[in-house]
Amino acid sequence: MCNRYRMTAKDVDLAVAFGIRPPYEKDVEYPVGDIFPTGKKTPFYGKVIVQDAAERKLERMEWGVPTQVPSARDPAVKLTKYVTNVRNLNSSFWRSMLTTPARRCLVPVTAFSEYGLAPGEDGKKPLHWFDVPSRPIFAFAGIWRPTERGDAYGFLTTEPNAIVAPIHPKAMPVILHDENYERWLTAPWDELKELVAPYPSQLMRLDRVARSP
Repeated sequence: MCNRYRMTAKDVDLAVAFGIRPPYEKDVEYPVGDIFPTGKKTPFYGKVIVQDAAERKLERMEWGVPTQVPSARDPAVKLTKYVTNVRNLNSSFWRSMLTTPARRCLVPVTAFSEYGLAPGEDGKKPLHWFDVPSRPIFAFAGIWRPTERGDAYGFLTTEPNAIVAPIHPKAMPVILHDENYERWLTAPWDELKELVAPYPSQLMRLDRVARSP
């Protein structure tokens, strides 16, 4: 599960990278640096690219799509869970977004992280960062939907590749190649399932290792 990623590019750079037509909005950083969910009380926002007809737009949304799950103590009680990573693509909840092109989005990223399996000497699990050296800005395959407190997004995950698996063997985000951006935003879902695959490990880099705070 990827629950921390980084977006350090300026809005104008995102507009150019993702084919958003000028004039560009005045550059605003929201947020700066690391993006991570903080739970239902304090929403955290990121940037996504959506397509409205033939026009792409840069939007601000909350990371974490709310869904109802039964309480562990009392299954009759429903709790709200904010889901950041989408793995079960057969779920009717996610399929309603996956099969609707207008509910798909691109999640721009400059790096993402995963915690290691074993604690370090300080007793904390190290945080490993990954990026794509040839692509200073890349994108996860995302979905979004309106909610009671505004639009919210998540992104798809898949099996990890050879560089991610030793650190996080469960999953990695679905990273799209540039040439597949238009397909992800417009094509029928049945034509996109092949894109839900590990990104080539030889194109990625383990950028640095930092101790968790």
